[in-house]
Amino acid sequence: MTTVEDWEIYPEHFWLHGRQPDEFVVHDDRLKIWNIYGYPETVQILTNPSVFSNDVGRLDPIKIDPEICAGDFAQMDPPEHRKVRGLVDRAFSARTIVQRESHVRELINGLLDKIGDRDRFDLVEEFTLPLPVVVISELLGVPEADHEFIHEWMHRLLDGAGDFDPYEEPTGEELARQQGELEAALDLLREMRDYWSGLVAERRRQPREDLLTNLTTAEIDGQRLSDTEIFNIANRLFIAGHHSTSILLANTVLCLDTFPEQAKRVREDRSLIPGLLEETLRFMAPISGIMRCTNEDVEVGGTLIPRDSVLMAWTGAANRDPRKFERPDEFLPDRSPNPHLGFGRGLHICPGRALGRLESRIAVDVLLDRFPTLRVDPENKPRFYQIADAGGLSNLPVVTS
Repeated sequence: MTTVEDWEIYPEHFWLHGRQPDEFVVHDDRLKIWNIYGYPETVQILTNPSVFSNDVGRLDPIKIDPEICAGDFAQMDPPEHRKVRGLVDRAFSARTIVQRESHVRELINGLLDKIGDRDRFDLVEEFTLPLPVVVISELLGVPEADHEFIHEWMHRLLDGAGDFDPYEEPTGEELARQQGELEAALDLLREMRDYWSGLVAERRRQPREDLLTNLTTAEIDGQRLSDTEIFNIANRLFIAGHHSTSILLANTVLCLDTFPEQAKRVREDRSLIPGLLEETLRFMAPISGIMRCTNEDVEVGGTLIPRDSVLMAWTGAANRDPRKFERPDEFLPDRSPNPHLGFGRGLHICPGRALGRLESRIAVDVLLDRFPTLRVDPENKPRFYQIADAGGLSNLPVVTS
């Protein structure tokens, strides 16, 4: 059994140790950023896009070629965001998700078959990361032969993200280092853009029943999407569609190991699994922080925040706000209601959340059946992503005996 003290978490994620902030709205004079820790304050920020813009890049000292970001709906504000998001939401309709349930179960069993009867393995490397990679790849229309390439490319991108923290103030040599790492990440994105461009060209010649074809033939205001716009939409979906699901699933297994009395209840009553996932989303939110910037002077939590200020809304901390949640630092799978912010809130709420819940629900059920004694490896600590906005595991060594 692990304990919370064993979790080598990102330093800013103090709430994972059960600590509360001294204040819910705090200005960091060194980083020149507003940290928002409270639940109502975070909801205010995430649900008022006219005041709190998603286009934080306009205030970033490190500038990125705008062409590279064309079509990236995660950085858009209304009305442009609604137009692109509408295309995306249709791909994640309830009907589409339900139709994939039996296939997702087959994929899960296939991945666990590859693990076989080994008594030690890394659950993230061999299961929680490959599963959503395959699911989102199939939804987009990536050929099966390319799944491994996509998986490796994502590893390279995430490895680079672990060394580049946009919430640290870059100066001098550090600024140059971060600029170099950013350029390396952009090179990876350009490499992936070339790959997607090839698939887009194929879809224009031979349309198929997949999301990439839908994006290729879609129009916004009478105009077809450019190759770069299609790439950025597809790439954003791919990154968001697998990363948060992988973290949710790994975090859930870690919580079951850390709280064995709750694990026993879930093993005996599988109807608790949906609630278990919602509580994991609250207790260890995959999206631990969301950045916004202000379009005007605005009051948040009784504090006046000037126009053109950068804010970090710490959803992970908001999920532990005692003003909203009773017993906030207890892990309770039957907590109800549970209005957590684990997938965000408002216009930019995670579009693939229903698919992520489906994958995780089936995966936990199958894991409990196939590995009834699954636990975290006592000889190897779990590793967390060391980046501000990802509240979860990059590695989870487990044992099955």
